Amino acid sequence: MTETIELVAPAKLTLSLRVTGVRDDGYHLIDAEMVTLDLCDRLAIDPAGDGLRLVGGGPDVPADADNLVMKALALTGRTAEITLHKEIPSQAGLGGGSADAGAVLRWAGFRDLEAASRLGADVPFCIDGGRARVRGIGEVLDPMPHVDRTLTLLVPPLSCPTPAVFRAWDDLGGPVNDESPNDLEAAALAVVPELAQWRDEFAASTGQRPTMAGSGATWFVDGEHPGPRRLVVRSTPVGWRPHLA
Repeated sequence: MTETIELVAPAKLTLSLRVTGVRDDGYHLIDAEMVTLDLCDRLAIDPAGDGLRLVGGGPDVPADADNLVMKALALTGRTAEITLHKEIPSQAGLGGGSADAGAVLRWAGFRDLEAASRLGADVPFCIDGGRARVRGIGEVLDPMPHVDRTLTLLVPPLSCPTPAVFRAWDDLGGPVNDESPNDLEAAALAVVPELAQWRDEFAASTGQRPTMAGSGATWFVDGEHPGPRRLVVRSTPVGWRPHLA
């Protein structure tokens, strides 16, 4: 009888993001600073089983082979039954699917970052998490010292698909955003103009200029500013695990 293995998949927050070019194969090159957060999904892995069971998550989270969990499992060449408990908002730029995939790769001892990056640019970072400078298509990681940081996330009820945002970045001529540490902000606003209203209301209530998380739709500021559709989170070091009751 095999023992079920419990895993934690911390969310990822991109503190800064520059798009530095586009490869011949269409992949965008980035230079980003990422941290993991104490907001996380949970996975239960039964190595003797097969398939995926999804608990929570929205209708846009696939419960089949298209889920990044199953793609990551296939990449390792292993089989298992995985029960995925979703807490990280989807389509929010917080790397929920990448965090789940990273947890599976970490469990399997899979360390091929180039292969992992083809699942998604955030996946290599999410294998270990912590804080790092992330370059290339996500496969070049330079670990950075942990810094305790408290942030407030505003998660609008909007979908901001990453492929559409990168296409908009291309259509806009590949701008560097001098007003924001995130080059994708203008592209995300072009795809989902309603994001501007959420940003402006967040700014008015916190007295800070919000930064977009990844390709959107989440905005974040420093400090604790609780309220509707907001999550107060903290950065986490490599190896962080939540205290269980």
